[in-house]
Amino acid sequence: MAHVLPLHPEAVPEFRERFEHYANTRGFIPNSILTMARRPGIARAFMDLNRAVLYEGTVPEELKMLVSLIVSQAAGCRYCQAHMANLSSIYQASDQKIAAVWDFETSLLFSDAERAALRLAYRAGLNPNEASAADFAALRPHFDDGQIVEIVGTIALFGYLNRWNDTMATSLEARPSTVASRTLAHAGWAAGKHGESDQ
Repeated sequence: MAHVLPLHPEAVPEFRERFEHYANTRGFIPNSILTMARRPGIARAFMDLNRAVLYEGTVPEELKMLVSLIVSQAAGCRYCQAHMANLSSIYQASDQKIAAVWDFETSLLFSDAERAALRLAYRAGLNPNEASAADFAALRPHFDDGQIVEIVGTIALFGYLNRWNDTMATSLEARPSTVASRTLAHAGWAAGKHGESDQ
């Protein structure tokens, strides 16, 4: 069970438009953000950063979602893994590709560019961080400096979210739980402490 319960969306009317966007695009409002909303400045800053990192720039959104998934797997956050399996699906990754993400080095479903980005995400998600100059050298044939900043921004955003959700034991919503069960359970995913749904 979550250590701090999420607010009801009506408790923070200033976020109505953003919450409607989440409900329309994801099918639910994330409990992580509803919990952050107990301090609206934190929730607002997070939502602004989330939008800038994941939805602006030129790196394909599908790849950013997969980078977020692999860094969350490396960090061990089951809540974020489920959310990013769900968002990867929304942004056109097939169930087969999501299911194979842990085998990105050998799976034919991934391009060399995707492998380079996912390799960096995996190594950066470990503790201690194992990202190296060689990982950045592998990115350079495929991405310019601005795109590399987007990829590292995605990794860093999930450094925050992985810590937030694993520490809070944020309750997992039904939709991401269903997608994760469909695409990640074969590799050992389970909701664990996030399993008691609030929505």
